[in-house]
This record gives sequence, C-alpha cells and structure tokens, in this order.
Amino acid sequence: MRIPDLSWEMSRLSDAETELDAKGAASLQISIRRTSDITILDLRGRSTMGDECDFLGRRIEGLVASGARKLLLNLGNVTQVDSSGIGVIIAMYVSLRSKGGDMRLLCSCGRVLELFTLLRLPKIIPTFEDETQALASFRHTADSECSGFDAVGRGVHESLRLEEK
Repeated sequence: MRIPDLSWEMSRLSDAETELDAKGAASLQISIRRTSDITILDLRGRSTMGDECDFLGRRIEGLVASGARKLLLNLGNVTQVDSSGIGVIIAMYVSLRSKGGDMRLLCSCGRVLELFTLLRLPKIIPTFEDETQALASFRHTADSECSGFDAVGRGVHESLRLEEK
C-alpha cells in the first residue's frame, strides 16, 4: 500500500490548472506538487506566444508571492516552446534569483531540450534530465553557498587581523 503516492496524486490534481486557447482546446496544463521546500511545476502542452506564456508567468509569480523560493519546471511533456516561452522562463528565473530563490529545469529529451541546448539555456539555468538529480542539486547549491560564505567570512576575518597589526 502506497499511501504517500495517493496523497501526492490528490494534491497534484487539486493544484492542476489549464489554459485554454481561442478554440477552447487545452494548450498548457500546469500541475503543482511539493517535496520538502521545492515546488515542482509539471507542464504539459505548449508554451508559445500569447495566453500560454502569460498563464505560466502568472502562475510562477503567484507561487513566488506565496513564498515559494525553489522551483523545478518539469518540461518533459511540453511539446512546443517558442521565444516567448523561453523569455518567460528566463524572466521568472531572474526575478526569483533577485528574491533569493532558485530555479531548475527538468527536460529529458525531445525538441524542447534540443532548442534549449542550441540557445545554451542550460548554461544560464541549471537543466537536468533526471528529477532526482534536479532535486538533489538544490541541496548541493545550498551547501556550496554556505561554504562560500564561510570562506568569505574567513577572508574578512583574516584581512581584519592584518589591519590590526
């Protein structure tokens, strides 16, 4: 019996939202789930110019406004993304970073990953092919940031000691 999976599915379904195009067809679906302090957005459909991009941007802004600081965008089921969709992802990444947060992309294969690679987006936003690795990267970043602060602190302490002499 896997009760945690069942509760995850219930939570996931209750947080699902869909953007409809002008013809009333579902163009972008976003399901949200959480693990620890990481919010995972499972995207399905396309993120192209117009309502889909606005919908994605509004949804991420809402999550950040409600306190989410670590986001993982699962793009594994995204069939199409254009420059507007990429622009929204980059803008949300920059906005989140300015608020002390972080974002990762999960993109295992297909045309979306090829486009991101062509545009060198993984050099800007950490991109992973495996969800477990993506989630673990948030912990590694926190560990390295803390050790970076320790090193800075030691450097400041050393320079203060030199000035006293």
